[in-house]
Amino acid sequence: MGKAVSHRILEILLDLLKMSAALLIVAASVYFFLIPSGASVSSISGLAIILQHFTGRSISELTMLLNIALLLLGFLTCGREFGAKTVYASILLPLFLGFFERLFPAQGSLTGDQTLDVVSYIFTVSIGLCILFNDNASSGGLDIVAKIMNRYLHMEIGAAMSLAGMCIALSSALVSDKKTLVLSILGTYFNGIILDHFIFGQTMKKKVCIISKEQERVRSFILRELHSGATVYDIIGAYQLEKRQELVTIVNRQEFQRLMRFLREIDKEAFITVYQVTEMHYIPKGPLYPPPGERIPGPSSGAEEEKDRG
Repeated sequence: MGKAVSHRILEILLDLLKMSAALLIVAASVYFFLIPSGASVSSISGLAIILQHFTGRSISELTMLLNIALLLLGFLTCGREFGAKTVYASILLPLFLGFFERLFPAQGSLTGDQTLDVVSYIFTVSIGLCILFNDNASSGGLDIVAKIMNRYLHMEIGAAMSLAGMCIALSSALVSDKKTLVLSILGTYFNGIILDHFIFGQTMKKKVCIISKEQERVRSFILRELHSGATVYDIIGAYQLEKRQELVTIVNRQEFQRLMRFLREIDKEAFITVYQVTEMHYIPKGPLYPPPGERIPGPSSGAEEEKDRG
């Protein structure tokens, strides 16, 4: 038991270290490229750049205030949907910005060109965000706005983030010239494309096929923890004609990361194949997972259940 606890603590510390490094990259990209450019590219920091013209407060202070306000709004509207990682990122990012403000006061453009600053920001911030997303984390900010819009306006997370980011970019017209406005809009658009290229896209799903000796635990995890659906197939191995079961589920990026981590923990010998799913057509059947404490019925032969949601 003690070894398992120590392993879990080490895993948490490594996660925090990885998140901190990623957030440091994001903060550096904002401070050394986005702020000198004056553009407002798809982020809460971009909104802070606009508000600075009206308040005179520092970018780090405004980013902290905006993130705290969004966290409170998120908890009020979406409850516990926002985990500890979102809170950690929302607080640490503006702290890193404040660190750079003290260490490099009055920092000017590193490239000497506004367009190059925006391009440099897009590529460097994408590196940090990719590390965060692949660790099932986020930088807070617009992610919170997107989840609120998803809950109440029934918009896809990716579409909600794009809309929120474009609204911030368009808001730069209040304080910036035409060139900065165009750079803000184009930067927001290309930032989304770059992220979709490097990570599991905003609307992309993954079809995961699993053959495991811990099939029941995997099925329970998908139903109870991911709140997702799955299909169970009876299969026969060609080599020894051994009867097995294959479990198939379709998950989004964050669910995929959680599922793979769970599989590595319980069955390192599981046979897993993964396919990208670009489009789905289905009729939601409502929640397929039972409430806590209720037993999950065992699978019958053939397909067990359809995927209940995208």
